[in-house]
Order: sequence, then structure tokens, then C-alpha cells
Amino acid sequence: MMPMTLAEVAAAVGLPAPPGAGTVTVTSVEFDSRKVTPGALYVALPGERVDGHDFADAAAESGAVAMLGSRPASRLPTLVAGDGDAVLAALSALAATAVRPLIDSGLTVVGVTGSAGKTSTKDMIAAVLRRAGTVVAPPESFNNEIGHPYTVLRADTGTDFLVLELSARGRGHIAALARVAPPRVGAVLNVGSAHLGEFGSREAIAVAKGELVEALPPASAGGVAVLNADDPLVAAMASRTPAAVVRTAVHGDGDVRARDVRLGAGARAEFTLLTPEGSAEVRLRVVGQHQVPNALAAAAVGRALGVEVATVADALSQAGPVSKWRMAVTDLPGGVTLVNDAYNSNPESVRAALQALAVLAAGRRTWVVLGEMAELGQAAAQAHADVGRLVAASAVDRLIVIGAAARPIHQAAQEGSGTDGSTGVAAQWVPDRHAALAAVVSGIRPGDVVLVKASRSVGLERLAAALAEAIPAAVADGIPSEPAGEPPAADRAGGASPARGEAGQERA
Repeated sequence: MMPMTLAEVAAAVGLPAPPGAGTVTVTSVEFDSRKVTPGALYVALPGERVDGHDFADAAAESGAVAMLGSRPASRLPTLVAGDGDAVLAALSALAATAVRPLIDSGLTVVGVTGSAGKTSTKDMIAAVLRRAGTVVAPPESFNNEIGHPYTVLRADTGTDFLVLELSARGRGHIAALARVAPPRVGAVLNVGSAHLGEFGSREAIAVAKGELVEALPPASAGGVAVLNADDPLVAAMASRTPAAVVRTAVHGDGDVRARDVRLGAGARAEFTLLTPEGSAEVRLRVVGQHQVPNALAAAAVGRALGVEVATVADALSQAGPVSKWRMAVTDLPGGVTLVNDAYNSNPESVRAALQALAVLAAGRRTWVVLGEMAELGQAAAQAHADVGRLVAASAVDRLIVIGAAARPIHQAAQEGSGTDGSTGVAAQWVPDRHAALAAVVSGIRPGDVVLVKASRSVGLERLAAALAEAIPAAVADGIPSEPAGEPPAADRAGGASPARGEAGQERA
């Protein structure tokens, strides 16, 4: 961020300035006390298990010069807001104030939203735009009322492009985020069944997602909306924006298209990128055919901002996985491949993961470890059962289902595999990830491929980490072994997770 005095920060957020605020210079903002550097404004937030105010002294020792919170700190001049929501509102106000002069000086803000694929697409867009200038993009999925303004505040006068991921838990959320840093280019990827419990219908999700393109400037001012023409609900958003519309498509007509899509080595997609300016070959380094529409969105954003098609294709072909726990493939000693896709889960992403797994395994024995798909509302039981039937119909050898909420997956998979389990997938239900770890370790063999997937709230990234530790020894011994201990949960010392809400829930 641009350096500001604490008095200027106070004015930006509409809070009283503490004594001496005009002599205190703020050069950065942090909500995690472990990441504080000299000159930081420490933002104290209530976390899932801890209160950020409890770490104010640690922030001061690391060089924080002031705090924004709900109550004063003993060692730091404090901007005192009301409750946690008031602190978040102040953080957004600060980000909006800080970014406005940057936009006026030429900073281009790019926004991306969708029910699935936001983070992967954000990473691809950043990779493409780095060929044209300096880029600030969120680390991981910083896409809500905490992480969004935090990312905005990382931009400074040396930033050419600010790439932001926008999520929602209801109507008005994306519009509010867009007001913090008004985008000039916006991409909407898809409208899926994830988070039906919050929105009630896909049509309601589409209303929320479309707030991004409604926030864009008109075409005459350089506004560009990138819409996935293969999704009818996204394509219909063209009537909701004053911006120029660029359509992407894998299956239909679009301005930016993919032709001859195929899965190459390691289930990584290859295709010919077609644009009005020409074509080029793309060989993605991320896993799964479902990444092709994401790559097209990134290509369309790059094209809209002047990146040549050959450069776009090269950037996409060089861009490896950035954000963790998304089809992260690890080849373990003993010939076992572990696929950690534990960040999020919904019916569409499970289908995509299974398709990628079938190609990645290429005849090897496969394990699928599934937990709950959260926030599906009244559709949850049916959606989980549908996934169970999908697994039973897929070339999966062993299925481990974790937890009571996911039990319909196991029941439907058993029904689809025959009453005695003698055909199709061998399905097992377990109560928790500890039992899942024991089940996999006891039956793993050299050459197996293991996919781990669930909604973020289930925490299966810890299972994946434990499997990575335990499997090599189990395969080497050739006999069942005691499961390795799981690493402790990584709680943030200074506040809530920016990728999930204050309650740790996923965002659409």
C-alpha cells in the first residue's frame, strides 16, 4: 500500500484518531500477527478459535505501529471500531481509499467470480498479465470481506494489474466487494449447484454472480465482461452489463474458444486456443479437463488487456499450480500417487475430479476418499446420493466415505455396485478422517492412486498430509502399519481465515 499517516487512515475509515496519529506512518496492513513487519497496521479480528486482540503485544514486538480493532491495545495506538463487522467495514473503507488514486493513475482492476474455479482462474489470469506488467493477486482464496480488502491494500504505485477473486454468501456481497476496488474487467465462470443452501436456487446464485458485470464501466470507458457462453445462466448476464461482452466457449460459439481438447500426460489438458486475432497451442500444467474453461477466461482477459495470443498461450502453458489443495498431485515413494483436492467440493467438481482421476490413473488401482459437500441445503441428501451413483458408475476401485453428512454417497455407491458389493466399487463408510487414514493405509498397494476430496469445512487437507506421511512406509513394509499422527490444525494467530467467513464456511 501507499504509506499513510495513522491520521490519514483514521480519516479514511471514519474513526477518531488517537493522540500523535499524525506522526505515525503505516506502510502495510496485516491481520495475522505472525506476518507483521515494521510499519504495519495490525487488524485484530475474532477468529474461529482465537481473538486477534490477544496477539496485539506480539504484533507490537514484530514492528506494528498501530492497531485497528474493537478495543484499545495497551502497546499500540488504536483505531477503535465497534464489533467485528465494524472492523471489517473499516478495513474495506481503508482499501477503497487507498486504491482510488492508483486506479486514477492507471491501475487496472480485474475481477473473477463463479461457483467453481475462481481461484485457479485467478492464478491463470495473474500468470497471463505478468507478461504485460506487474500484478498483485490474492494468495490462495482471499475472496471475502477480509481477504478482498487485504489484497487490495497490497497494491501500490508499482502495480499495473490488480486481480481479485470475488465470492458471496448472498445477494449484494459481490456488489459490495466491487465497490471497494471497482473492476474494469470482470469474468464470470459458471453457475453451479454449490451453496444452494445459502441461495436456494441456481437462478438466485446467478443473480449474485452477475453483480460483478453490473459493476463494470461501459464499453466506452474500457469495461469488458468475460462470460462463459457454455453456461446459459452466465451467457444471459450479457444483458446486465454496460461493458463490452467477450464470450468464451468450449462446446459452442464464442469469441475465445478451445478446439481439439484432449487430456495429455498426467491428465493435463491440451487444446488449440482460437481468438479473432489468431490461434495458438496450449498445454496446461494444471490437472483436469475442467481447467480448459478457466484457461479460456484467462485468455480472454489477457486479450482484452492487450496481451498477444501467442504470449497468452505460452503463459498458460507455463503456469503451474499456485493455490494449494486443488488437484495437487504428489508422487510418493513406493509408486503411489496422491491427489489432494481437499479445498472445496460440490457435485460438479466431484465429476471433474473423477474424470481427471480416470486419465491420471491409466489402469492403476484407484481410491476415492470423499467427505461432505457443504452448504447444499435441502438438496444435500440427493446431491450426495447422486455422487455415490456417479462413483459406482466410474472406474473407481475403492471408495472411502467420511462422516454422517456424506453417508448417502456410501449408500448409493453400494446400491450401484450390487447388493453384495461384488461388482463395481468396494465402498466403505467411516466416521472420521482418523478411521479413513487407517482404512487407506491398511489396504494401499504400490502403484495405487488416491484422490482426497471434500468441502473445506471438513478439513481433509490434514488427512492428505497424514496419508503423504504414512503411505510410503506402509507400501515399503508391505503390511498394515500404524497410521502416522496428523499435523495440528494451522490456526491463524491473529484472526479469522480470509478464505472462509468468520465461521469458517466456504463462499460461493
